[in-house]
Amino acid sequence: MKLMHYFIVFFLCFTFTVSANESSTEITPKNPRIIALAPHIVEMLFDIGAGEQIIATTEHANYPLAAQEIPRIGNSLRIQLERVIELQPDLIIAWQSGNPSDDLARIKQLGFNVVYSQPDTFDDVAKELRLFGKLSGHSEQAEKVASKFLSDLAKIKQQYGQKKPLTAFYEVWSRPLTTIAKGSWPQQFLDICSISNPFYQSDARYPQVNIEQILQTHAQIIIQPLSENQAAREGYTWQQWPILPAVKHQQIIKLDADVVHRMTTRSLQALSDLCQQTEKSRAYYQNHKQH
Repeated sequence: MKLMHYFIVFFLCFTFTVSANESSTEITPKNPRIIALAPHIVEMLFDIGAGEQIIATTEHANYPLAAQEIPRIGNSLRIQLERVIELQPDLIIAWQSGNPSDDLARIKQLGFNVVYSQPDTFDDVAKELRLFGKLSGHSEQAEKVASKFLSDLAKIKQQYGQKKPLTAFYEVWSRPLTTIAKGSWPQQFLDICSISNPFYQSDARYPQVNIEQILQTHAQIIIQPLSENQAAREGYTWQQWPILPAVKHQQIIKLDADVVHRMTTRSLQALSDLCQQTEKSRAYYQNHKQH
């Protein structure tokens, strides 16, 4: 049966290679049929009014609600090439660092029109909104969304960018303990909210650390993003380390990981939430110092 499956996939690849290559030389239709290979891509396409053009996506594309009805053709480990061939999309938007590179290479070899998404900063989100608008036939709506996004971002920066810094530990993962450093997506949240990251200069963007290293930081706040689907991976149990100021003073900030870690317009909600909660912690320490 397994041999037969591989034969079918090979046959499909061979059969549709010609048509895929032919379609890659054509002008992309005004309202192209799109395969969006990441949750953030799906969300941005819905933001600009192109959600109905998405014909397939990957696991975890759960926002907005309508996205949950889109057929799944893969995950971070594998893209179902036979489904891509069957669907014959006009455009594939892939996540450059989040999709399997070998599958993307094969898709390109088949002649499909592939555009890569890699938003590493808030400014990149605006750029990609505009790009997706141009590609999908929704430039006007995309420009409105991108402009509002940048305007809202500027207001948050102006409000919180010059505050007295607090030292924080940002928990990406609890087992093993993992945090963030320069170049990571969440680091810009800390920068804008005037939060100091003691692991900023680490070599890796998401370095693994141990509890001894964290205790040495004397972190005043702990930032703990958790997903709704995280029953299997609870956050770290910080209560066992009251020597850490953040624990002693109960300054643990919880965020929605599905919002803060997804590179979309909704990320500003998480940014604003973090800055507001940090401001409360800042006021707490100021008041505690006075007493």
